[in-house]
Amino acid sequence: MWRWLSHNHQTLTAVGAMLVGIAALFVAWDQGRVMRAQQHGAVVPVLQIDGFMVTRPETRSIGLRVYNNGVGPAMIESVTLRRDGVEVQGFAELMAVLPADQDRSWATLVGRTLAPGGEVEPIMIQWPRASLEGPAVNALLTEWELWQVEACYCSVFDRCWTTRTSNARPVPARRCEAQQDDVFQTLGSVPDTEEPEQ
Repeated sequence: MWRWLSHNHQTLTAVGAMLVGIAALFVAWDQGRVMRAQQHGAVVPVLQIDGFMVTRPETRSIGLRVYNNGVGPAMIESVTLRRDGVEVQGFAELMAVLPADQDRSWATLVGRTLAPGGEVEPIMIQWPRASLEGPAVNALLTEWELWQVEACYCSVFDRCWTTRTSNARPVPARRCEAQQDDVFQTLGSVPDTEEPEQ
């Protein structure tokens, strides 16, 4: 065997070079994987959706705030509105327990890119405090607790997540289906006296 080794040093050199090449290829692949993970981690958006109710001396208001607490922009692709776990397309049941002299404001979420640290209020309804007192306020709070919003959003690298108003951590999603219509736009077309559908 020593004789074979002494007469075939070129073969041994070639085998050694091949092993070094394989090791270098693995190191390059591993470094590329780490770099891709770092790139993705540097632009991860984290959306948080919070409902609120504010009572002031003259007014009361309810609404929803969406924050991007991540380090990259969040591209919001779709929004789902649910009442008591059932998907709905409008706010009829909520409007039914609110006073008629309300002021409403809304903003679209679908198609919006929310920068890191950015915030938007997709819905805010305000009314004079005297218009809704006592048991009527309790009925409103009970109704408000039934509502939930879920958003599906992606990073600039098309990694996607869903998040909802339950304050749960965002859940990775394979992809987000782009929506054409935004449920919050319907708030502008809801008559003040609209009754819930039966």
